[in-house]
Amino acid sequence: MTVLIVDAANVVGSVPDGWWRDRPGAAERLRDRLALREAGEEIILVVEGAARGVESVPGVRVDPAPGSGDDRIVELAAVHAEHGCVVVTADRELRERVRAYGARCVGPRAVRPAD
Repeated sequence: MTVLIVDAANVVGSVPDGWWRDRPGAAERLRDRLALREAGEEIILVVEGAARGVESVPGVRVDPAPGSGDDRIVELAAVHAEHGCVVVTADRELRERVRAYGARCVGPRAVRPAD
């Protein structure tokens, strides 16, 4: 089963829709959209900062990063890369770091609703 690791801060921040006024709410909306995806992949939503209190729901495991969200994503990519791992982020440095473990990367549009 492929593991989809989502950089919540990067995906939420990719659309200037006022997310900065309610970071936990923005992360919850993303989580809920992810939960609607078809089965066949494990989804891990990595949150940091003010969004750390966001809870998991069926289909989406929320992983609150104890420090840097990027560092946590790299840790998860290292653990899951051998079984198939996709990281959702536009962060170039993070993409390089997770690719070192064999993870594939896609941009935020892969999990955002159509514009």
